[in-house]
Amino acid sequence: MISKDAIFNIQSSAEFEALALEVFRFQFENNMVYRSFCDLLYKHPSDVKQIKDIPFLPIQFFKTHKVLSSRNKTEKLFTSSGTTGNKTSTHYVVDLSLYQESYLKGFHHFYGNIEDYVVLALLPSYLEREGSSLIYMVDDLIKKSNHPESGFYLNNLKDLSETLNNLEAKGQKTLLIGVSFALLDMVEQFQFNLKHTIIMETGGMKGRRKEIIRQELHDRLKTGFGINQIHSEYGMTELLSQAYSQGSGIFECPPWMKVFTRDMEDALTLTPPNKTGGINIIDLANLNSCSFIATQDLGKVSESNRFEIIGRFDNSDIRGCNLMAL
Repeated sequence: MISKDAIFNIQSSAEFEALALEVFRFQFENNMVYRSFCDLLYKHPSDVKQIKDIPFLPIQFFKTHKVLSSRNKTEKLFTSSGTTGNKTSTHYVVDLSLYQESYLKGFHHFYGNIEDYVVLALLPSYLEREGSSLIYMVDDLIKKSNHPESGFYLNNLKDLSETLNNLEAKGQKTLLIGVSFALLDMVEQFQFNLKHTIIMETGGMKGRRKEIIRQELHDRLKTGFGINQIHSEYGMTELLSQAYSQGSGIFECPPWMKVFTRDMEDALTLTPPNKTGGINIIDLANLNSCSFIATQDLGKVSESNRFEIIGRFDNSDIRGCNLMAL
């Protein structure tokens, strides 16, 4: 059995590749949805010698199938947000400790000890529904921060503004994590000059505002909060790990997660660095589900394994990926 220690103590790309191949073999044997998908592509473990040979499961399967590599009892259901009438994704989590270890070690990898921060969350669209993996993570980060000022804010922006300014006056390290439209609401009502606070956006207008490009969003937020960089979190319902950007929309993964791009015309072919393609993700923490996901995001990956998100496929652009999901 693959251990958590093996996942969260990867020290090199060679170790990552060896474990990714081991996880592939495990999920091929134990995940019936993924096994059927691999069979459709005539991909057997004997054909898979390196990472580029591993099939990536189209993320749409989480909307129509129970994607599981375990027979253990489900501990938690995470569901995606969706517009009315759209089918949402469901992630069946049988071991919450894997998720907890992933986000706690991931945060520590990029930001250090959570107890050094007051954690403030402005996530109204997520708080207003059940089953958000982001809310689960942030709620635990708030508790683990162990600061009485840490907490969620819904529509009480004035209270949040006062808290931010009080923490700033004390020189307290603070993390404000928020959905894009709510952070924009904040800076349209209040002006800040923050020196001790990280502003982290989780993306998306959630139908509350017109979508704008990331550069414009970050410029408006930098001006409003009086800071030099806007941080970002990149995660999704179907994964158990997050990537983080500490500025300019350039994301980095923790050691147990890796991002690739696939050819937009041929969904089975990975593209070289710095070429725009569909985003494929390996998340080794997603051991009991599927660790190899072909998302509907478009992006570029650099030679140093950093990546940026450029946009999303629309339904007419999914092409090969869509055919495989039928």
